[in-house]
Amino acid sequence: MRTDLPSGVGRFRRVPALMAGVALLLPVVLAHPGEHGAALLVAVMAAVVTVAALLSWPAGPIALAAGAGAVAGLSLLLDVGYSGPYRLPAFWLPFEWLALLAVLFRVVRRVPGRWVGVVGAAVGCAAALLPLRFTLRMPHGSWAGSLIALLLALLPALGVAGASLYLRVLDARRERAVDRARREQRLEVARGLHDFVAHEITGIVLEAQAGQLGPQDGEETAALLRRLEEAGLRALDSMDEMVGALRDPQSGEAVREARRYGPADLPELVARFDSAGGTRATVHLPPDPGALLATEAGVTVYAVVLEALTNVRRHAPGAGAVVVRVSAAVGTEVEVSVTNDGGSPARRGRRLLRRRPGAGGTGLAGLTARVAAHGGTLTAGPYGVGGWRVVCTLPGR
Repeated sequence: MRTDLPSGVGRFRRVPALMAGVALLLPVVLAHPGEHGAALLVAVMAAVVTVAALLSWPAGPIALAAGAGAVAGLSLLLDVGYSGPYRLPAFWLPFEWLALLAVLFRVVRRVPGRWVGVVGAAVGCAAALLPLRFTLRMPHGSWAGSLIALLLALLPALGVAGASLYLRVLDARRERAVDRARREQRLEVARGLHDFVAHEITGIVLEAQAGQLGPQDGEETAALLRRLEEAGLRALDSMDEMVGALRDPQSGEAVREARRYGPADLPELVARFDSAGGTRATVHLPPDPGALLATEAGVTVYAVVLEALTNVRRHAPGAGAVVVRVSAAVGTEVEVSVTNDGGSPARRGRRLLRRRPGAGGTGLAGLTARVAAHGGTLTAGPYGVGGWRVVCTLPGR
């Protein structure tokens, strides 16, 4: 993250650029009196390019693309329009050429994509054509000598541009990796909110709504409040874990690694659902269910069952029974199903949870993508008379 420096520090960083510009202007006094004008012109150009190479960009309101483009244009213009003695450019040529290479390096690496090609080509041409300011004006110069000088200047410019482009690609990859990590962290938090917090809050809302349906005795009220307290505490624990992951990614990763739910945790989940009353829930597991699937696939199975039970609470509160079954299917596949019977016609008419139109509806779609990422399939649809069934199939170990 870039931080703004105090104005004094910014001025201090410009001192080397100003000193370099002054140093390049000093040889003007040594030139022949009749050549002061031409010497000053070449020296000023070399000084401007050197200062541009040493400045921190953007320099005030001038962006790097604008400054580099102006420098390249002035250098090319001087190549064409210079009419002084041919010896004068030879002194400042190495300094201006190196400065142009430095500007080229910064342009290719830092200028935004839509301008990097134009500005980079202009600066590269200025660096490659700079020796012609000297060779074309020699009394006994030849096109062969100019061509050799052009090639000798062009090859380093191509090397600098290639190295800068490589670093630009690395920077872009690093930025994409950071963006991908942030996106994955946001998805992890959203998944946790949906899988755990929303599940517990749904239970709390349904318990509170069910408590308003009729009078209850003291024991029923105490049991209701106890279930609300336990669900609220579980929701708070999940929120604390996600907030900790946002504040400290390393700590959050450690928490997620330490708390991985899987098929072996399904009996506890189903028991909590069953204890809420209203719908009887049972679970059928094979021996050692945790050994059937890889860790990540097991986490996905737990999320599928959790979403299915949450949907029973939201959309089928009148269901009489829910059956969760984990079994080894044909070959090495593992099948996980959550089935509710829909209940009697009178119970199917109940719908306690009242939500705004359009709310929710993304759980199964997101889980379908998660299951597909592990090479499995997820289907959901009507089952029997008024019932519903969710089936997840995943490759086993």
